[in-house]
Amino acid sequence: MRVNGRQYRTVWVGDNGRSIEVIDQASLPHRFVIVSLRTLDDAARAIRSMQVRGAPLIGAAAAYGICLAVATDASDQALDRAYDMLLATRPTAVNLRWALDEMRRTLRNLPREGRAAAAYKRAGEIADEDVAANSALGERGAAILHDLARKKNGARLNVLTHCNAGWLATVDWGTALAPVYKAHDAGLPVHVWVDETRPRNQGMSLTAWELGQHGVPHTVIADNVGGHLMQHGMVDVAIVGTDRTTARGDVCNKIGTYLKALAAKDNDVPFYVAAPSPSIDWTIRDGVREIPIEERSGAELSHISGRLPDGSVVEVDIAPEGSAMANYAFDVTPAHLVSGLITERGVCAASADGLRSLFPDRAPKD
Repeated sequence: MRVNGRQYRTVWVGDNGRSIEVIDQASLPHRFVIVSLRTLDDAARAIRSMQVRGAPLIGAAAAYGICLAVATDASDQALDRAYDMLLATRPTAVNLRWALDEMRRTLRNLPREGRAAAAYKRAGEIADEDVAANSALGERGAAILHDLARKKNGARLNVLTHCNAGWLATVDWGTALAPVYKAHDAGLPVHVWVDETRPRNQGMSLTAWELGQHGVPHTVIADNVGGHLMQHGMVDVAIVGTDRTTARGDVCNKIGTYLKALAAKDNDVPFYVAAPSPSIDWTIRDGVREIPIEERSGAELSHISGRLPDGSVVEVDIAPEGSAMANYAFDVTPAHLVSGLITERGVCAASADGLRSLFPDRAPKD
């Protein structure tokens, strides 16, 4: 996608053929910074601190983290240490485990002297596969937007999204925003309502920023405005991403997604989830009871950063002194609230049968 008119991915191999370059998302929207990851510790820190975030990108970055590890020590013990360290960085997004499993499976039976080259090759393939899957998902979702637009006789189509599931959350294209980009590029008049997404404000700082870079009309709203807009017919469709989708279609996404799904259900607004296949956890059926929900530092809730008139960026404490902070990072939307899952293979019902219809080769047998 584009930044100041130049094409970028969110992660790539540096010119030296070894270091990994990433866009530092913790610096956006006020500064566009590229960070070079040179060690396994760098990769783990980047994921944990959310310099890189978004389920698909976390997986790709972790794959490259394995590369950095085996480039220094290609032993089985080092590979297992790298696997465990990276897996522990974020507990909720299943793409992390999927990518690490792919890397260890690829490298385990190779001779040590060939592991580094094989690691970079497989990590590159994982990144390219993410781009291809999200581009295909975008085409599937854009077809939904075109169908909805036809019913409006050319009037602007209003899409509501939550958190950031755009290209910054993936290697490229995005998940929930991929249909928007495809539709916008095809000339469809589309506008995006962007939830600010407290407490980290990924909607405000990331989604709005990348939509602006691509020229997509958008408006930032407070998290609690979505229901009001739906009541007044100002939302035609909601599309969100997913960090983990169960084999029965429950969806785990950024905290607040569940409330948007409830409002959409009450107001007959279609509620779609963009779910590339690596985000589907075929081992879990009940999302509410089985998906681990990450609890992050309360400082993300009590502190906020912003830009002063002189251009400097500062962080301030907005909380009463002594108040306890609870920061649950994700919630689970039950399948019955989801209008459909948009995947790279097509759109299906959020159900075991729906997922099995698109992924008969992967779905577990009942």
